[in-house]
Amino acid sequence: MQRAFECTGPSTVVFDQSLTEYDFGPEHPMTPARVDLTMRLADELGVLGGMHRVAAPIADLDLLATVHEPAYIEAVERAGETGVADIAHGLGTEDDPVFRGMHRASAHIVGASVEAARLVHSGRSLHAVNLMGGLHHAMPGRASGFCIYNDVAAAIQWLLDHGEERIAYVDVDVHHGDGVERAFYNDPRVLTISVHETGQLLFPGTGFPEDNGGPDAPGSAVNIALPPGTADSGWLRAFHAVVPELVRAFRPTILVTQHGCDSHTQDPLAHLMLTVDGQRAAYDELHRLAHEVTGGRWLATGGGGYAVVEVVPRAWTHLLAIAAGHPIAPETETPEAWREYILHLRGEVAPARMTDGRAPLYRDWREGYDPDTWLDRAVHATRKTLFPLHGLDPMP
Repeated sequence: MQRAFECTGPSTVVFDQSLTEYDFGPEHPMTPARVDLTMRLADELGVLGGMHRVAAPIADLDLLATVHEPAYIEAVERAGETGVADIAHGLGTEDDPVFRGMHRASAHIVGASVEAARLVHSGRSLHAVNLMGGLHHAMPGRASGFCIYNDVAAAIQWLLDHGEERIAYVDVDVHHGDGVERAFYNDPRVLTISVHETGQLLFPGTGFPEDNGGPDAPGSAVNIALPPGTADSGWLRAFHAVVPELVRAFRPTILVTQHGCDSHTQDPLAHLMLTVDGQRAAYDELHRLAHEVTGGRWLATGGGGYAVVEVVPRAWTHLLAIAAGHPIAPETETPEAWREYILHLRGEVAPARMTDGRAPLYRDWREGYDPDTWLDRAVHATRKTLFPLHGLDPMP
């Protein structure tokens, strides 16, 4: 196992407490407590002391309209003011219930991701993180999968509009990053890579190797559809077999990543079996890849993750620490004050360490392909379809 990569360079977390107004209600799995507990843990472990912290602006209508239809933006504004559902636009469903102030709260998250993009683009920050971001399912004209506005698509579009030539987007959420893929499906300047549980069994039911880009951008969309039950070793095997080679071949000027941690074995909404240790290894590799390919220019967002106490705070604190250039040792104890806060607030026992006690090892793809396993067939399908479109050899 490689030692966590360390670097120097300014790093920023874009956050203010009002971002947590993006709140679908107490019974909804996407509670803003996920981010509140993360920021508390990161602060008590000293992670935030190694990062700049800036407040998030609210995206204006013109910025939202770079990736969303004006009629949809109007629908979100109207629903947030009246509290009345608009099912035609995906507002008022079980996944995306209407809440008061919905437009402002959603536009705030877009503003945070675009601010992170601006900081990296301008050189003011080498790495920038928006944990409230990663709302990758929102479509141009409708809400989907807990996502009202697509902050990631807006940030990528802003970067393109301000002169970035090539952007690689890597999405490690358990769900296919369909909204971001859709936004840039026919744009050769953007490479979208999604590593997710197969859509045969999981929302949104898309994201297969044959979905690989529009007529003007063949190979611009990459999908690795993993079987249920995939754990650290298989996930990392798949990731390393596809992602680094394609990112290197694409030569992006900025790396944008989405870090949904709902791939964890304790997550209630999906069927992969990663540990915090496997997720941390993925974050470290993406950080390493940014330094290798883009000179370290890296924009990272949060995403899904619904094991609110057990997983999200530890996973995303590791992400922040890696972005800050001072990774946390897995065996580090979680602060007693943080555990007591959770016990008092939620009546739950928080994890005692920043690890699940697993060593995230994997077998390298070059050591051989086993066609009898679903995992290897899935990886091979992606390599066979996508690698030739980038001038790469699909065979090990």
